[in-house]
Amino acid sequence: MSTGHTKEPSFLGGRIPPEIESMSKNLKDLDQDTFRKLLKAVVGALEGRDNRDAIKSVSENCLISPNKLNHVVAGMYQVLSEAIRISSATLKQEAFKEDLRDLKIPEEFISDFSSVVFGNRRVALEAASSQTDPHLPTLEQLQWRVDVAISTGSLSRALQPSVLMQMKLSDSSFKQFEVPVSKFQELRYNVALILKEMNDLEKRNILKIQD
Repeated sequence: MSTGHTKEPSFLGGRIPPEIESMSKNLKDLDQDTFRKLLKAVVGALEGRDNRDAIKSVSENCLISPNKLNHVVAGMYQVLSEAIRISSATLKQEAFKEDLRDLKIPEEFISDFSSVVFGNRRVALEAASSQTDPHLPTLEQLQWRVDVAISTGSLSRALQPSVLMQMKLSDSSFKQFEVPVSKFQELRYNVALILKEMNDLEKRNILKIQD
């Protein structure tokens, strides 16, 4: 027996960013031609271009106040930024549109948003986003060996084995640290536990409807 349709989680997560909430309230005063000019400027900004003059030009020929226009631009930027961060294999077009409908965004504006997120500009937007998003160096190489301290100032540590680890990171830097065997075993156990929990979670069909 079908239990009905279960809506997928929003691409915005559990909390709607205030910029997007403010945008949705101010879109009612915007015509589609102005919206598209702003959208073009925002897309250019996401791709790394300075489009402040374009936005200023729209503002000077727009009937809504500059303050409202700023709220709209900030919200548009946030919508596209959040959507581009999610892979196209995960974010489905109809689900994206439905999320925007829930925000009371006019249908014609939803189509314009969707044409950017799922259109030809997506590759360029993803490339620009990967360059500007903050990120840490990744692990390229890991070497380790077990060492035993023969002589030490502390009798409690004498002949106690430890694990010496050296990491090479993607920025060509090296990090070296020492881990007591007991802590290494604790780390190994916790990693194995997390992997098991992730595997168990993947096997659950909590978002699927069973007939």
